[in-house]
Amino acid sequence: MTDDTLDLILRKLDLVQKVRLLTGASTWRTVDEPAIELRQIVTSDGPAGVRGEAWDERRTSALLPSASAIGALWDEELTEQLGGLLASEAARQGVDVVLAPTLNLHRTPLGGRHFECFSEDPELTGRTGAALIRGIQAAGVAATAKHYVANDSETGRMHVNVRASERVLREVYLAPFEAAVDAGVWLVMAGYNSVNGASMTASPLLAEPLKGDWGFDGVVVSDWGAVRSTVEPALAALDLAMPGPQGPWEESLVRAVQEGRVPEAAIDEKARRLLRLALRVGALGPHRSPRTPGIASRDTRALLRRAAAAGSVLLRNREVLPLDPSGLSTVAVIGVHAASPRVQGGGSAGVFASGVVTPLDGIRARLRGRARVVHVPGPSLGVPPAPLDTGRCSNPRSGAPGVLLRLLDSEGHELHSEHRLSGLQLEPPVVPGTHTVEISTVIRPEAAGEWTFGIGGFGRMTLTLDEQTVLDGEFPCTTDDPAIVHVTPPLHTARATISTRQPVRLVARRELIPGAGRATIVAAAPPEREAAAALTEAVEAARDADAVIVVVGTTEHTETEGHDRRDLCLGGHQDELVRSVAKVNPRTVAVVNSGGPVELPWRDEVGAVLLTWFPGQEAGSGLADVLFGVVEPGGRLPTTWAASLPDAPVTRSQPIEGRLDYEEGLHIGHRAWLRTGGEPAYWFGHGLGYTTWDYTAVHAPAEVTAGSPFTVRVRLRNTGTRPGREVVQVYLARPQSTVERPALWFAGYAAVHEEAGATATAVVEVPARALRHWSEDEGAWRTEPGAYQIMVGRSAGRLMWGGELVVQEGPGPAGVPGREPAAEGQGRLGLFGG
Repeated sequence: MTDDTLDLILRKLDLVQKVRLLTGASTWRTVDEPAIELRQIVTSDGPAGVRGEAWDERRTSALLPSASAIGALWDEELTEQLGGLLASEAARQGVDVVLAPTLNLHRTPLGGRHFECFSEDPELTGRTGAALIRGIQAAGVAATAKHYVANDSETGRMHVNVRASERVLREVYLAPFEAAVDAGVWLVMAGYNSVNGASMTASPLLAEPLKGDWGFDGVVVSDWGAVRSTVEPALAALDLAMPGPQGPWEESLVRAVQEGRVPEAAIDEKARRLLRLALRVGALGPHRSPRTPGIASRDTRALLRRAAAAGSVLLRNREVLPLDPSGLSTVAVIGVHAASPRVQGGGSAGVFASGVVTPLDGIRARLRGRARVVHVPGPSLGVPPAPLDTGRCSNPRSGAPGVLLRLLDSEGHELHSEHRLSGLQLEPPVVPGTHTVEISTVIRPEAAGEWTFGIGGFGRMTLTLDEQTVLDGEFPCTTDDPAIVHVTPPLHTARATISTRQPVRLVARRELIPGAGRATIVAAAPPEREAAAALTEAVEAARDADAVIVVVGTTEHTETEGHDRRDLCLGGHQDELVRSVAKVNPRTVAVVNSGGPVELPWRDEVGAVLLTWFPGQEAGSGLADVLFGVVEPGGRLPTTWAASLPDAPVTRSQPIEGRLDYEEGLHIGHRAWLRTGGEPAYWFGHGLGYTTWDYTAVHAPAEVTAGSPFTVRVRLRNTGTRPGREVVQVYLARPQSTVERPALWFAGYAAVHEEAGATATAVVEVPARALRHWSEDEGAWRTEPGAYQIMVGRSAGRLMWGGELVVQEGPGPAGVPGREPAAEGQGRLGLFGG
């Protein structure tokens, strides 16, 4: 359907009808318009899975590995398949728009939302995001590139003013969004933050470069609640204000148009884009477009298992991995995370998984009938209690596992009741007259002693245990961050002694107040075991085992939306736990379960370090496949890891008087490390496999014409004893540049998979954009002529070869761009050694 046809449809609507299209009908839906056969468009959060329209633990979803784990794949084909899975899940739940991918960068290791972003590098982020977009949209479901732009940390994110130069924005932070537009993304989400003084929902960056230079023809949607005024966003290139129905547009925007403060042509352009989106997702016209059939459950689990293993990064290995099951009689699995892993990050992207395989589950399944598996949790993590679940609780009315949810009026009379499976109730139902949300349960204590109970929410809240009050207070809402209000409200705790193991009744009540949501969380935890005794038990188990798998990681209180991290420590005696078990058993494998970088002070003391990120619902199955050599750990680091926080060159995420200056400019991630001369624990691109490789020859062009792509071919041989995968990386540098540049920058990669003893050729296509820079004086991209360095390696810190590339102005000699074979001397490994 052409724009002319869309205009004919648009002419059927008056001003009020057109403006009505530009604000949501509800939290997750746009408005319908029967006059033009337009139905509502349904949106859903989506980076980790498609939750649908409700936070309801009874409606489960496929849970993918975190975005940081997908960034570690360095595999666009597999990423595209994961995008297809998101589309399948969307179709199953009646969702038209998936609010993914997140294209913000790992600017500082303290970013609280690292798990939802792919990498520190704009090129890798752009390529990964584009692959996910292609996978989602191939099935007729819309993807959403977010959060445009420079929304790279959480502290003060609702109002922070990020200051960055035009060149830094173009080359670093806008680059992944440009790649998304090139991939044909259908929506872009404007963030909460401001950039250079302009709120992103009213920013000139929405017009240029997004809709102008790049030619984006889709919808710019606000982040939820980010539109705070009428005229400025309407005059900017924002198209859709979410959520609804109440918002700053609607009647106010109609009046602004009637008074001449906003031209009606601007409204027409926004509405036209909404109609184009509706057409793409099958929401416009008498018949909904057919969707690709959903992926079968068995195929879903197989894909997620493969992805969990493929994104795992083997950071260190002293010939401990893979473990041979035939040589094991007893395996000690140690750590709280082994039985209760973090499979996703905290915040608005969360889903209720359709079934989680824990590391302990996966290891036991792999070794069943072969070896004895002993689990010791070790010391507790020292975090607030977790929400109630069906494991220790039952509905006091029916006896079924779970909790009783009731809605009460101001007199305490019951208006509604229902059985639920969890104490995490972020969107309890409401009926007219609701004053109080009550969650009650019968707890079957597994131990006597001092228990910890908690309730999360705002307003007046109480907790009673067997009719004895343990908490009663007023807790005002002091934030406007919707993630905190609606998803992660503060948990207020109290301790109470349970003297027997007889069932006890816990009742939590939250009185609803305007503007503070209705999320209500009820939590409980048994007495913590004394840390020294728990540590001793773990050491004894490790000493008696043939191999030790110790699983450590972060918690939902350290990596979550709405908060940045204060440090990179694992916390909760976990460092001491790893050191203690490794001291008594050299065959100790440390499995790191985190969404972003953490300090690993014991990394040289263990037999192997395996990073699994937040691996999704097939965490344990994928882990077991890697540990026991069924598959190779396929991942490479998408982010440089510091040995300790003080070593990291870029750490500031705290605004000063509302302002956050990106003082480091172009130099984030490995670029910053190379600029300062520091040595991280692990470089961007690092990752080991279960075989070894020799790089035997590199063929690269000696010259290329400005504006042309080129190809680097790397011949390598698998010198190990088993099949394996190698990720060949290409970097560029220009030491004699007349403009500021990074010491080197990532330009492209290619992966090969080959049998033992076989030779393969990695073909790395380097795009023309890798050589260009943004000229602020000219307001345009420019490519400097002259000599550049091409480098090939296994990571940003392990370069295997280097050669010179001369960039010619204008048309160069015939065949120069990407020519083969290499210029004399460039086919041999040299400069950096073998």
